[in-house]
Amino acid sequence: MNQPVNQTEIKRAILEQQTADARKKMILNGVLLAILLVAPFVMYPVFLMKILCFALFAVAFNLLFGFTGLLSFGHAAFLAAGGYTTGYLLSNFPGLTTEMGIVAGTLVATLLGLAFAVLSIRRQGIYFAMVTLALSQLVFFFFVQSEFTGGEDGMHGIPRGQLFGVVNLESNLNMYYFVLAVFIACYILVQRIVSSPYGQVLRSIKQNEARAVSLGYNVNRYKMLAFVISAALAGLAGSMKSVVFQLASLNDAHWHMSGEVILMTLVGGMGTLLGPVVGATFVVNIEYQLSQGPLRDWVDFILGGIFILTVLAFRSGIVGEIQKFMKKNLG
Repeated sequence: MNQPVNQTEIKRAILEQQTADARKKMILNGVLLAILLVAPFVMYPVFLMKILCFALFAVAFNLLFGFTGLLSFGHAAFLAAGGYTTGYLLSNFPGLTTEMGIVAGTLVATLLGLAFAVLSIRRQGIYFAMVTLALSQLVFFFFVQSEFTGGEDGMHGIPRGQLFGVVNLESNLNMYYFVLAVFIACYILVQRIVSSPYGQVLRSIKQNEARAVSLGYNVNRYKMLAFVISAALAGLAGSMKSVVFQLASLNDAHWHMSGEVILMTLVGGMGTLLGPVVGATFVVNIEYQLSQGPLRDWVDFILGGIFILTVLAFRSGIVGEIQKFMKKNLG
């Protein structure tokens, strides 16, 4: 005779499992934070800052693509808009503080993202992707033709200045910890978003948009907000990147950059929080290592091969495959 199910025991087991998962996640985050804090004493801080900027860019893109299911081919426009705006303001208005220049660049990228969203959000699938690509190309040609952007030469000599008028950002170490603090804050923000009720609606839109509509959700409003938040974070990444390298480059606005952030997200693990960070770290390191050796002319070819291999054989990405392995073998 079957024993009656004890609901209290089931609830206790679920709670214990959730507590154990939270503890594991806390330990992992603590280890990663410790590594990031000591990393500039082991590796070149500027290279680490490049990874962090692209990691934030990939995290921003993943919010739209990985959690909402919207494939944008135009995210390079927001990266470049933030970088050019911050670079122009800091170069031409000496009294402007660095943090205000970064905020201004982020705001411009946010407004540009809103414009993109208004024009594209009602489209779906390939039509949405092509509209974002076309709009991004318009932004690219604007940066090429405009005098204030420096055209094909870009902006050089962007001053780092001081943070809040106190911390000298000319120091690579100070600049690194500022970039790290911004990255961690944005990562936590995205983590809160995707675990919130709003984030659950985004997941449902990705899985079955028609069902989300039938449940009474205004999916266009949810998607538009996700697009704008993603654009804002991408613009923030571009603003920080321009300050770190003291350069705003036309390459940041090129369609190739939009493709690169897609590669970072897929390689790391689309729809996972840590995946874009791992993917950005992997891609930036691969590009650097290849550019220093005899294969420097084959960088794009090799990255293309990695992209094809990921799509065909490792669709869950590095983090996704690790998670699947752990669930299968560790329970």
